[in-house]
Amino acid sequence: MYTVTLKKGEEKRLMQFHPWVYANEISKIEGKDVQGSIARVQAFDGRFIGYGFINHKSKILVRILSRDERPVDRDFFYEKIKAAKQYRESLGYGEAYRVVFGESDMLPALIVDKYGDHLSVQFLALGMEVRKKMIVDILVELFHPACIYERSDVAVREKEGLQQTKGVLYGDLNPDLVIEENGIKLAIDIENGQKTGYFLDQKENRDNLKRYVAGKSVLDCFCNQGGFSLCAAKYGAKEITAVDVSRLALDCVEKNAALNGFTNIKTLEADVFELLKNYKKEERKFDVIILDPPAFIKTTDSVKNGYYGYRDINTQALKLLNKGGYLVTCSCSQHLTVPLFMQMLTEASVSAKTPMRFIELRTQARDHAFLLGAEEGLYLKVAVLQKF
Repeated sequence: MYTVTLKKGEEKRLMQFHPWVYANEISKIEGKDVQGSIARVQAFDGRFIGYGFINHKSKILVRILSRDERPVDRDFFYEKIKAAKQYRESLGYGEAYRVVFGESDMLPALIVDKYGDHLSVQFLALGMEVRKKMIVDILVELFHPACIYERSDVAVREKEGLQQTKGVLYGDLNPDLVIEENGIKLAIDIENGQKTGYFLDQKENRDNLKRYVAGKSVLDCFCNQGGFSLCAAKYGAKEITAVDVSRLALDCVEKNAALNGFTNIKTLEADVFELLKNYKKEERKFDVIILDPPAFIKTTDSVKNGYYGYRDINTQALKLLNKGGYLVTCSCSQHLTVPLFMQMLTEASVSAKTPMRFIELRTQARDHAFLLGAEEGLYLKVAVLQKF
């Protein structure tokens, strides 16, 4: 086993439960083992910090798994995954939810999402990759799924020295899989859909539309597979325009609308930035506008430009609201912190010359709870504003 000793003073962040040990924080590494194996991490004075995966090819040298002096073996992983499952079930989740959320469940770089009787998984670091078969076996034992499908087709794996990959790991994939979320039927494309097949983190925010949309005209921007649009239809919106640049996404919206018998959703293939500007020229107005864009900020270097992107699109949206109308606006960029998000909304209000009432600030669903001390896990912000 490797023993990793930190430089003097570098243990403070880790003692506050942050799970990552960076290569530049290391004083020395002793012992010998294979990459992806379990390493012991200790402070400069020898105090035990924890056990974690080690990978010399990654800037994150060690990802902490355990703060206890106990074996990190199959029983360890079984107990962690079972505990993650039980936590979600205790909150009432059953049909579709995130089973494992990486570091937040002390299972770094492992994502497991449940869609009915299918599981969609991501192995994002070497330590999890080398234990893939064991983890799949545990998932089969705990869930008895019809299929486990891997969606490790993400660029972050390359930073771990791994290739992107996807495919069936267990059972048979149902290409016509349908789940239920918020009482709505949804066709899920695990093989080709976004992330693991669908954005489960917004489910409670989508359902929250019931407070705002009855009898209203709704513009759903960056609609993806239509989760917000479908909830708006369920809760009595008069008419909904679902906009996305992807024709494939809009096909999903139309399929899901048909599954539920909704006839008041119109899809529109367009660049949202250009569409909002055109709507302003046409003097189009809406009662409710939803902005759920992809992450404009993916690295610390892109914060400035991404911030301006968020501010611009929110400014344009505010100009299209009827008096008394609502803006439901989101950011999934972890680098756009809550204070920056609030500052951006204030600047957008001033730029649009539109005073706004701030109603509520929401975050990701409860199955995506984040670990205190690792604020990277708090990535989703959702604000509801009303135009005076």
